[in-house]
Amino acid sequence: MRNLKSLLIGALSMIALGISAQPEAGMPSAPGKCYAKCLIADQYETVTETMEVKAASSRVEITPARFETATESKLKRESASSLSVTPAKFKTSTMTYTSQEGGNTLSVIPAKFTTETMDVLTKEASTTLSVTAPRAETVTETYVSRPAYKELKVIPAKFTSETQEVVLESAYETVSVIPATYETKTESYVAEEGYTVLSVVPATYETVTESYVSRPEYTVLSVVPATYETVTEEVLLSEGYKTIERVPMQYETVTERIETSAASTRWEKKKADKNCLSANPEDCLVWCLVEVPASYTTITKQVAKGCTSGYTQVGGGDCIKTTDVPASYGKRTYQKVKTPASTTSSKIPAKMGTRTVRKVKSEASTTSKKVEAKMATRTVQILKTPASTTKTSVPEKRGRITVQKLVEDARTEVVEVPAVTSTRTYKKYGDATVTSTDVKAQYGKISVKKLVADASTTSSAIASASGTYTVEELVSDATATQNGAGGSNEMETRTYKKVAADATTRTYDTPADTRTITKRVLKKAGGFTEWKEVVCDSDVTTELVTKVQKALLAKGYNIGAAGVDNVFGADTKAALVKFQKDNGLPIGSLDFETLKALGVK
Repeated sequence: MRNLKSLLIGALSMIALGISAQPEAGMPSAPGKCYAKCLIADQYETVTETMEVKAASSRVEITPARFETATESKLKRESASSLSVTPAKFKTSTMTYTSQEGGNTLSVIPAKFTTETMDVLTKEASTTLSVTAPRAETVTETYVSRPAYKELKVIPAKFTSETQEVVLESAYETVSVIPATYETKTESYVAEEGYTVLSVVPATYETVTESYVSRPEYTVLSVVPATYETVTEEVLLSEGYKTIERVPMQYETVTERIETSAASTRWEKKKADKNCLSANPEDCLVWCLVEVPASYTTITKQVAKGCTSGYTQVGGGDCIKTTDVPASYGKRTYQKVKTPASTTSSKIPAKMGTRTVRKVKSEASTTSKKVEAKMATRTVQILKTPASTTKTSVPEKRGRITVQKLVEDARTEVVEVPAVTSTRTYKKYGDATVTSTDVKAQYGKISVKKLVADASTTSSAIASASGTYTVEELVSDATATQNGAGGSNEMETRTYKKVAADATTRTYDTPADTRTITKRVLKKAGGFTEWKEVVCDSDVTTELVTKVQKALLAKGYNIGAAGVDNVFGADTKAALVKFQKDNGLPIGSLDFETLKALGVK
């Protein structure tokens, strides 16, 4: 800690020892505060300056010559007299001939029938009887089985029993049905009447073939076409035009040395004077004003050199060269008449044809055949005995019942005893009834074919058939006609390149190329000492040293291999001085301005 105290408080060591001394003139004095003379370094500011390393220029864009295709009409083939042949003309005549002789045809009209549907008796009418048997009804009647009487308490009444006969079931009749009987008979009838069938024997024919002239003899003309020879001439293929070539401007590289920091001076602490009388070597250090030379940086620039031979500069940039391209020519050929057209003729012999004719060999006739009538059978039911009924009488049924009759009333106290009644049930029948139902005769349907008209024939005349054949009659023979005096020339269309617009240029400006240079410029000159408030020796604790070391590390300063060790050693002191120099702070003491810059409280 002694080295730390010596560095921080320097000349105040005598005060710390309790020795009375007078401070230097101008030294601040405030109770409880410590001061030290600190070296004030030069203060610089960083200035950014933009320098042009390549001047602004222009870029030329070339639009080449534009062409369009021009069309012109040129002679391809010279006109010559042409011959057109009018072929032989014919008139077509249609001739009529008898292709088939007339005759008769027979057509058979078959026998005609009508189908009649007839109703025939299949079962005679009769009567059916249905019997409704006597219907019994249950009758319940009340009878006095014992009459009312007076009863004496002492002497009961006396009764006698009496038997009476009553009807248990009344008499009735039953009816039985005897159904009708039938007998079956079979009879024949005509189902289809007889008729006549006719067959046709058709007429027969024979075919005869004969020849005729279908086209007479005539003349055919053939054209011998004109002949040509080929002639060659020179023609324009492409018009002359201008081309423009562009090459970039040539530059040369120039190097320039620029001052980035002006020459300055700084104070440096030298070794102590050997004649120093103080026991503490720190008290005898010598401050020397040292010159700091200026610093420079090298800038490379590109400077326009000019265009190569034959090229012209456009604006401040590219170089161009204009060249004339001459017109181009070629050869073309066309045909010229050598010999005119002519004709040749030839004969075509007459043309023959054949036709056929059908002739009657035998007339049509008929044959007949008799078809007998068809018979059929049917079955009929005929009533033999009608339905009837028989009756049977059923007598009534009787039975006996017992009743009590009063013989003598009671003699003493009479008590009325009501009569006692009973019921009996028996069946009572009504008479049987017969219901008569008429059964209609039954009829069936049969189909009978009746002859309306017998078969016959009709005769129709067949007219003779006419055929046609075509004959060509010569109207005029072939001729040759010359078309005009010499016809018209045959032309052809040819194309060649025609300049629509000459080549042009368009200039685009390219801005200058610049470079940014950073300079350190002296803002406030140092190189002198000044009283600054510093941390008193008693306040330089291990906790404060730790905070200073951590702050220096956080700002990227090397405090030595030991790192944060709570000791204000040589590496920590060197890091602190470097921080003070880099930030234009007072150098040599742990002053409050430095603590504030480190962020230490």
